Amino acid sequence: MSDSSQDPLRSVHTTSFPQLLDQIGASLLVTTYQAGKLVVLRHDAGILNTHFRNLNKPMGLAREGGRLAVGCSVDIWEFHNVPAVCKKLDASDDYQSTEAKHDVCYLPRRSHCTGDVQIHEMAWADDKLVFVNTAFSCLAVRSDENSFEPTWRPGFIQQLVPGDNCHLNGLAVCDSQVRYVTALGETDEPGGWRENKRNGGILIDVDSGEVITRGLSMPHSPRWYNGKLWLLESGEGTIGTVDLQTRKYESIAQFPGFTRGLCFYGPLAFVGLSQVRESAVFSDIPLVDRLKEVEERTCGVWVLNIETGETLGFCRFEEGVQEIFAVEVLPGIRFPDLVNQDTEIVGSSYVLGDNVLAEVPKDLRA
Repeated sequence: MSDSSQDPLRSVHTTSFPQLLDQIGASLLVTTYQAGKLVVLRHDAGILNTHFRNLNKPMGLAREGGRLAVGCSVDIWEFHNVPAVCKKLDASDDYQSTEAKHDVCYLPRRSHCTGDVQIHEMAWADDKLVFVNTAFSCLAVRSDENSFEPTWRPGFIQQLVPGDNCHLNGLAVCDSQVRYVTALGETDEPGGWRENKRNGGILIDVDSGEVITRGLSMPHSPRWYNGKLWLLESGEGTIGTVDLQTRKYESIAQFPGFTRGLCFYGPLAFVGLSQVRESAVFSDIPLVDRLKEVEERTCGVWVLNIETGETLGFCRFEEGVQEIFAVEVLPGIRFPDLVNQDTEIVGSSYVLGDNVLAEVPKDLRA
């Protein structure tokens, strides 16, 4: 077990956690809207390098190629990888590492103001950024002129109103299309999902509009992976699969926290856990009944072998972070960074098309 006790956002981790990242040649991005941070988890000389970037209530993450989108309080930020900047980071005292060299640097490229639509999960689907617009109970995309363009909503939602009626929250992409979504209730009343949050959760087929599974406890993070439909039954603190023939959810593992945020790499599942305090939102759910004391509930990222059900390691946040929303694995990227508030680096890094680079002096080209 290792720790970072000098950090005000203190975390501890099993020695296996950075070893696993090193073995698979990857890193992780984690959002915590409660702390206003994007967390970068990276292997560096045998330890876990836990790196924080400030954002305004970051929630959903979506990555495709060199593009990374982050859904925030009232806007969506899109960052692009600019590899040439990595040398600047390696040479700067502000971007220290023990041995690792930066291999990806995300710089801001586009911001779109949505207003407070309570953005939850996001994904690139058929080259469009689709996001869950929880306030308006719909899926939406960005617009050049408007706050958003709605693309789909559940059949039981009759009007486009900002009432968070069913708490639509998660989406799963299959064959480049959003195919499944999760919601915490099947209701068309403002905030109506709260009345039966203990077991009112549902899984919906987007194409048909049919509710596939009912009776779930606060489901989140549906994913289509290796020919199976996975999701997190957050109110139970579990991960499992839904059999599309029987329409039943079957858990394969249970954790000491509110499961939310899920990604896969090979046989590994990276699962986000939130501590969840007793509140109007989280009271009267099975997880709170099972773990009576707040101290028993954990916040962090757990690594699970989905073939054996064995926990292989974890990173647990001890202070400063109580809730996690998204977890995104970056395959083939060992030591990334996201630069959004360093005005010197952002201001002096120019990205130009190949057609005009020929007009730039050679000594200025990266």
